[in-house]
Amino acid sequence: MEKIRARLIYNPTSGREEMRRRLSYVLQRLERGGIETSTHATEAEGDATRATIEAIERGYDMIIAAGGDGTLNEVVNGISGQERRPPIGVLPMGTTNDFARANGIPKRWQDAVDLIVRRHTRPVDVGVANGKYFLYMAGGGFLTDLSYEVPSKMKTMIGQFAYYVKGFEKIVNFRPTSLRISAEGVGTFDGEYMLFFVANSQSIAGFERLAPHAKIDDGLLDVILVKKCNLAEMIRIASLAVKGEHLNDSHIVHFQTSQLTVTADDRVQLNLDGEFGGTLPLELSVLPSHISVVVDEEGLTSYKK
Repeated sequence: MEKIRARLIYNPTSGREEMRRRLSYVLQRLERGGIETSTHATEAEGDATRATIEAIERGYDMIIAAGGDGTLNEVVNGISGQERRPPIGVLPMGTTNDFARANGIPKRWQDAVDLIVRRHTRPVDVGVANGKYFLYMAGGGFLTDLSYEVPSKMKTMIGQFAYYVKGFEKIVNFRPTSLRISAEGVGTFDGEYMLFFVANSQSIAGFERLAPHAKIDDGLLDVILVKKCNLAEMIRIASLAVKGEHLNDSHIVHFQTSQLTVTADDRVQLNLDGEFGGTLPLELSVLPSHISVVVDEEGLTSYKK
């Protein structure tokens, strides 16, 4: 296979600092697979986006995002606005790794590197939310801000459990929000909702089938609204969501669209791929098959350990 040049952009604090420990082995494995790789360690928010743009300008053939979903989101934001968009390889070194879960990208770093070496790419859709790009989800409301409110040091130390700790803290603020949602080809929804998700992938926040009908390459976004409910009802919905059986619940509204607007009277924070995405109002659309990502050539949708 022809040799190529890749830029590996990694978050040294992701996943209990596993990437920092494995870096030399990763580079050796990529080199043996015909991928000449240089690295950039991120230091601050937005650094991965800037590094991605610079790598494209320098003519790299591939960008490898090593870290959590936040690092991947920044790389996607660096690529999506460019005329030349090299494929993205993913090394899931974060806490939840939702995109990897939904696209058969192995959690074990050796297998993830071998997947990148095989270079089987798939065109995927990219969402646009108020001018920012996202790969697999946008959302707002109760609990959707957990992923970016949990301190990075806590995630590094205790991993997924950090989200549960923060979640218990937020239950005291359990309340609905008045939203007005207009979807192209569907209609308008006006009422009180606990939260909303706009999904481009089945796996969100560790729930592997939160959006069971979502496809990364169908040119559509799956929208899930959770109507006003009490805490016991929310817990029941969450238990159904673990099995992907929540869409028929009376508190759930589900539809697909390519364009969406969301407004609210109150201040509502947005989550884009696990990162803070500003506040409502939200104007959202989709760019079909806009970038390419290295995925399992067998088209697996289960998360390999």
